[in-house]
Amino acid sequence: MCYTQNRFKALLSACVLSLIATAGWSQSITWLGTLGGDWSVASGVSADGAVVVGVAYNAAGQGRAFRWTASGGMQDLGTLGGNSSEAFGVSADGAVVVGRAENAARFYRAFRWTASGGMQDLGTLGGLVSWALGVSADGAVVVGVAENAAGRRRAFRWTASGGMQDLGTLGGDESYAYGVSADGAVVVGWARNAAWQRRAFRWTASGGMQDLGTLGGCCSEARGVSADGAVVVGWAHNAAGWERAFRWTASGGMRNLGTLGGLVSWAYGVSADGSVVVGESLNYAFRWTASRGMENLNTTYASLLTNGSLRQATAISPNGRYIVGWGYHNGQPRAFLLDTGFPLRGDVDRNGCVDDADLLQVLFAFGERGYRNEDLNWDGTVDDADLLEVLFNFGGGC
Repeated sequence: MCYTQNRFKALLSACVLSLIATAGWSQSITWLGTLGGDWSVASGVSADGAVVVGVAYNAAGQGRAFRWTASGGMQDLGTLGGNSSEAFGVSADGAVVVGRAENAARFYRAFRWTASGGMQDLGTLGGLVSWALGVSADGAVVVGVAENAAGRRRAFRWTASGGMQDLGTLGGDESYAYGVSADGAVVVGWARNAAWQRRAFRWTASGGMQDLGTLGGCCSEARGVSADGAVVVGWAHNAAGWERAFRWTASGGMRNLGTLGGLVSWAYGVSADGSVVVGESLNYAFRWTASRGMENLNTTYASLLTNGSLRQATAISPNGRYIVGWGYHNGQPRAFLLDTGFPLRGDVDRNGCVDDADLLQVLFAFGERGYRNEDLNWDGTVDDADLLEVLFNFGGGC
């Protein structure tokens, strides 16, 4: 079906040539290797699954932040003058990497890396150390933890124009920020309350730091947040004192996601729309959805894992297709990239078929800003690139 509305006419005139069914359901596991040492862990993935970041040992036994691509392999991002570094997050387009790196004095400092600028030290809140643990979709907002002048560790939100902002606590003297919404407006993590208990928080500029509670026990931590900041995931103690993965919303509160049969579970990442959660339970990587509950990824993708097992899922791409973490490959701890094959490229409504409905969704949202399912390349605007992705994959899975 071709449309000829004014601004789409030129693009859509090509649709007769583009409506070729594509083989759509491709699943694969990629073990990312190391930097010459004996282990690696992946901590973040770009929107299209093309860039993975994490930490790997080099031949000298030093942990180094890496940025991996299929064409370039694993790139050592260096340090700030010391020996070690780790990458914890990456922007949607894979261009900005954040983490921590030792400086010449051997103190860890939060960094923001780009290919053109290299590794930038983001400073501290007056103390000696800082770590960057999360980054917004466009790479402009960085969150993490930094020491203040009193030596207390505090959650921070950093921008180039505003520098490092102390987000405070819940009445105690310590806090960590782990995740940030796509636009950088919502920050999640944990903070001490007046009783010295760790509590998951959700922070906004207008509302400050909100205690998200627990599952009946003393403590909780938030580790990930959806694109719009409405869904928060992490872990919390239940009444028996066991740590359980949770998914929180303002309307539903904190939901216990269960386990894979053991006593504990931890959630680390969530898709952009908040519908897919990943983490670890019983030493196995899991994926949770409302319809299927908690799945052991080793069972679901057993055909891909003849020489390996997936221990921890640390992050998931915005569309829920790509999952990264670490596991064992041929007996060695290695970072992995799992392509689950779903959703198909161009499948806006996530029904397994790239068709008229997907095309119409992009058309009706065309020109709108904000990170949403119609923004298929995850650049913050629904535009020509998203329309073309639907056209080039039209008929896939149908």
